[in-house]
Amino acid sequence: MVDRCGESVTAAMGGAMAYAAKQAGIAGIVIDGYVTDLGEIRQHGVPVWSWGASAITTRVKGEEGEFCTAVQCGGVVVRPGDAVIADENGIVILPPAQALALARRAIEFQENEKHTLARLARGEKFPDVVGSRPLIDAAIGKAR
Repeated sequence: MVDRCGESVTAAMGGAMAYAAKQAGIAGIVIDGYVTDLGEIRQHGVPVWSWGASAITTRVKGEEGEFCTAVQCGGVVVRPGDAVIADENGIVILPPAQALALARRAIEFQENEKHTLARLARGEKFPDVVGSRPLIDAAIGKAR
């Protein structure tokens, strides 16, 4: 997790850093800012979440930072030890005390989604499956 403290011009990471992260066993990188060397990052296979790409790097700026401290990313405080779960849809930060319970709840939601898809495959209509039929019927009634 990298907090750029609102800096919105330079890339905080590139291909070499992604390679070093992979070698260190890092599962993924979240940067509240930009990256560079997108092709190299993809080649190294390290998942990265960032604002996007910038060709301007911090290499010659000599900027320093801190490790293992609380940071902000997207307005959310992330502390050392927090669980960071990310996929193509976004990122969730979970305090350690809540991580297991929330992970179990997420798995339950995924299982329910399988049942929803099975009902849809059998020909049921989406509003009936998810229980929104009364709301839709009421809205249609008001529109008439």
